[in-house]
Amino acid sequence: MLEMFLDFFETTGFLNISVYQLVMKIIACLLLYLGIVKRYEPLLMVPIAFGVLLTNFPLNTLMDEGGLLYYISLGVDKGIYPPLIFLGVGAMTDFGPLIANPVTFLLGAAAQFGIFATFIGAVALNFTPQQAGAIGIIGGADGPTAIFASSELAPELMGTIAIAAYSYMAMVPIIQPPIMKLLTNPQERKIKMKQLRPVSKSEKIIFPIVVIIFTGLLLPEALPLLGMLMLGNLFRECGVTERLSKASQNELNNIIVILLGVSVGAKATAGDFLVADTLKIILMGLLAFSLGTAAGTLMGKLLNMFKKESINPLIGSAGVSAVPMAARVSQAVGKEENPDNYLLMHAMGPNVAGVIGSALAAGLLLAVLG
Repeated sequence: MLEMFLDFFETTGFLNISVYQLVMKIIACLLLYLGIVKRYEPLLMVPIAFGVLLTNFPLNTLMDEGGLLYYISLGVDKGIYPPLIFLGVGAMTDFGPLIANPVTFLLGAAAQFGIFATFIGAVALNFTPQQAGAIGIIGGADGPTAIFASSELAPELMGTIAIAAYSYMAMVPIIQPPIMKLLTNPQERKIKMKQLRPVSKSEKIIFPIVVIIFTGLLLPEALPLLGMLMLGNLFRECGVTERLSKASQNELNNIIVILLGVSVGAKATAGDFLVADTLKIILMGLLAFSLGTAAGTLMGKLLNMFKKESINPLIGSAGVSAVPMAARVSQAVGKEENPDNYLLMHAMGPNVAGVIGSALAAGLLLAVLG
């Protein structure tokens, strides 16, 4: 009996777990703490953290061919889950502010500067161009796009990139305000913008169709993300697919969030995550996000030199893709300076443009580097 017990004990994880796997357990618990206690993007942080926890057990076969996570993660490897997340985002998002004030497209475009600046920096740090492209996408503050790009360009970095992307998305209210205040003066932050014009139902229906035709011809590589984004929005606006819109926003989106989060977390194995490049990626992701925030804000200041109706440059920071959190931060910072200032709907214009812009940026990198 004793010999049988000893033989069994030798097959357990207690004798086979490595120091690196223990460290990953600590990291997983830290991510769970951030998601549950601090409420940092909990809908994705919790499943990602649990995926990290599951994949870092010794002797486990979850990610081996035939294992549970092997099959679940095929949706990430084959680029299926991120576009389906975009379907839900499109169904939940009102494009009206962007349609009413098209100039905010420029703010969303400017905020993608961080992606390309970080791409150059990552290449300079001896990452391959493909890895640099995947790292740069973190600057768009768009988790699904970062996962989609890394699955195509640098699958070995996917776990690290996803954790960095969602961490910075969660920390938008902490990271952005100091940058916004540094680059604007009190008078600029007090600027009140005129109420947006009403947008007709016809405009809202035509918009996703026109956008997908143009962008599909310009960058076919962006079609999986933008196609699902615009389909979801068409479900929302056309008035005859309410059931599909609700399913995209709720049941389907919730299922995909679970599968995506666990799959991505399972990619963060000790061997891939506990390397020197991980710290570089996390720091470059922060730089990319900060540069995007700064570029959007500065574009708002630049536009004021040419427009008769002033733009509050704070809304430019919402050009990153963290919808709608970045728009709420613009509102909060503007309201600090002027309690009567209501920037939320104005900021949703560049915020939505940022979603489109980050998907186009990913499509461009895939076209050049893929």
